[in-house]
Amino acid sequence: MNSSLNAARRSRELAEAGDLVVDVLVVGLGATGAGAALDAASRGLSVAAIDAHDLAFGTSRWSSKMIHGGLRYLARGQVKVAHESAVERGLLLRHTAPHLVRAQPYLLPLTPAVSGGQAATVMTGYRLGDGLRMAARTPRRLLPGPSRISAGRALSLAAPLSPDGLRGALLSWDGRLVDDARLVVALARTAASRGARILTRCRALELAGDGARVRDELTGSTFAIRARTVVNATGVWAAQLDPDIRMRPSRGTHLVLRPETLPGLRAGLHVPIPGESNRFALVLPQPDGRVYVGLTDEPVEGPVPDVPQAPEEDVAFLLDVLNSVLDVPLGRRDVAGTYAGLRPLLAAGGRTADLSREHALLTSRSGVVTVVGGKLTTYRRMAEDAVDRVVALGRLGAGGSRTARLPLVGAGAGAVQEAGAVPDRLRARYGSEAGAVRALMAEDPALAEPLPTGVTRAELVWAVRHEGALDVDDLLDRRTRIGLVPGDRAAALPAARAALAY
Repeated sequence: MNSSLNAARRSRELAEAGDLVVDVLVVGLGATGAGAALDAASRGLSVAAIDAHDLAFGTSRWSSKMIHGGLRYLARGQVKVAHESAVERGLLLRHTAPHLVRAQPYLLPLTPAVSGGQAATVMTGYRLGDGLRMAARTPRRLLPGPSRISAGRALSLAAPLSPDGLRGALLSWDGRLVDDARLVVALARTAASRGARILTRCRALELAGDGARVRDELTGSTFAIRARTVVNATGVWAAQLDPDIRMRPSRGTHLVLRPETLPGLRAGLHVPIPGESNRFALVLPQPDGRVYVGLTDEPVEGPVPDVPQAPEEDVAFLLDVLNSVLDVPLGRRDVAGTYAGLRPLLAAGGRTADLSREHALLTSRSGVVTVVGGKLTTYRRMAEDAVDRVVALGRLGAGGSRTARLPLVGAGAGAVQEAGAVPDRLRARYGSEAGAVRALMAEDPALAEPLPTGVTRAELVWAVRHEGALDVDDLLDRRTRIGLVPGDRAAALPAARAALAY
């Protein structure tokens, strides 16, 4: 079946939804929900997956874009979570999304604030992390091992570092996504290619073990989706559909810096947070040239907002930590944009920073299976466990999960062969579909016009035709990341409007 998602397909499948009884209804189309839709569909089950907003509208688009091996969890004795992270990272790098996930180098600068003992402890941790890589059978060619480098080498990789008292740096490697929202889009489209009905702008008003009452947010009409089993994958909003669930979300804030703000930054940075033994701020260069700086871990009280905001105290905190290692300090005016995401943590005592990132499956009295906790790296395992649970509850007769070796859309072997080179930037975002995106530019040279961050008009048209984008917010805030910087968003708005009508 075709993997393309668009307004016409949504309308057609929405019209059919009320007449069906699907094997699995998935509510929530972040990474875990889209992953559950794919897992169930790849087992041959009939699937409907809905979201009140867009693909990757919630937490899945607000991450640090890291696919990490669980070193932080290993340091806390959470060996199971750490090993699971390393395994899932390896699967993404090798099999499921090698076009979207790459190895990223990170430096921990050995400034006067980092003692020799601290450096030795961190390097021991890096080596244990490399042991996790080996245990997960991820080849070193995909993820090099750690090392200590000289001050000169550190400055060649990260020119903005202050040279004063710099003794060198610890070099480590981890996985990085080109874009977390693109991973979700690839999951949803791969699920659609297996027959799953992917229905955005459909809000679950009531949820039970045999289906949901749903409202089409575009028309206001309500209807029922009947299902043999139901998965609640709404993350921080899970308690809104099951009041027995108690969540304790935490906020992770990031700064967005323009490409010219930290010139010569070729590697990411781990910057120790003063007063913390095992926490670091992250400085994350992006493929579009921007740099993200994150992240905080603060509890969030009260109603869960649709789009979290980054408070000024978080911005000031991150700038202070970043400036502790820079030669030329940055100020608030250097921050071009911010974003914040909420971690879907189950309620427990202590600091949110110390709560386990292990995921949990909860079954309601009506039979709804809710999957919460976890992290982006382990979305596939979370989805597998959720589908295993509903298969058993519903006696659906499906086999085991097949997603560990199932390539996502764009990860197919080989590239489209055609005259002319396909730009590396397109190949990194679209994989084997890069040639098809480029072909749009050949058909209409006006679509080759670059927008802020290097995104072309052709990519906006592709997102409307094939990636389920329904409005300018979908295009600018999720299919691309132009909207992270307000000025860039305003500049690209006319092109986004034109793409919707193309």
